[in-house]
Amino acid sequence: MFMKLTLAEPSYLKESISIISDLVNEARFKITKDAVELVAMDPANVAMVIFKLLSSCFTEYDVKEDAVIAINLGNLKQVLRRASPSDMLSLELESNKLKVQLRGATTRTFNLPTIELEEREQKIPELKFPVSITLPSSILTNAIEDADIVAESVSFEAEKGKFTIRASGDLSEVKVEIAEGDTVLIQAAEEKTKSKYSIEYLKKMIGGSKLSDNASVYFNKDYPLKVEFKELDRLLLSFILAPRVEND
Repeated sequence: MFMKLTLAEPSYLKESISIISDLVNEARFKITKDAVELVAMDPANVAMVIFKLLSSCFTEYDVKEDAVIAINLGNLKQVLRRASPSDMLSLELESNKLKVQLRGATTRTFNLPTIELEEREQKIPELKFPVSITLPSSILTNAIEDADIVAESVSFEAEKGKFTIRASGDLSEVKVEIAEGDTVLIQAAEEKTKSKYSIEYLKKMIGGSKLSDNASVYFNKDYPLKVEFKELDRLLLSFILAPRVEND
């Protein structure tokens, strides 16, 4: 099985793996003619990550046949950290090893062992969302960081023209109101839709703002949340997070 992939902009892979490895330690990559893909659940089964790095992102994309490789993401992250923005990054598969080469002023070659993971392909759930919000990822990041100051969970509320993020702790509370405007698109019903999610997980997911200037948020009442970061013809990084349902 032969594959050789070369990236002139290593940051797409570097940042993505850095974010994903905060949620998942080991994962399986599927390498097809069109993309490098990953679908994985975190060990607690609370969050799913879906990642696609499209072939059009690579300067060289030579894949003879579909391949699946499993790798320790912590190890891969450490290697990718060594890539500087001007390096050419290439990935090759050689006898149960992933060869990662960084070419700049010097050529550095790392060989990482592939691992065996139990054969269980993750299925992406089919979810329907009445609420969809597209906004600058910096607004979402700031709102989650604000909420993190006071609580461990956050409420997302949407109604026509308005998206509100609330969190309350023992004594403190915060409310971030985001109105529809030039850069914020909100699709929601007249009546309020509300759901609660873990801030600990959201803090890891908003790392996606390093990859895209915009984020899309989808949710429903007491229903999973989907947060998506997308760069056209380059990549998709998307997360699905289980709701926190509390008995009031």
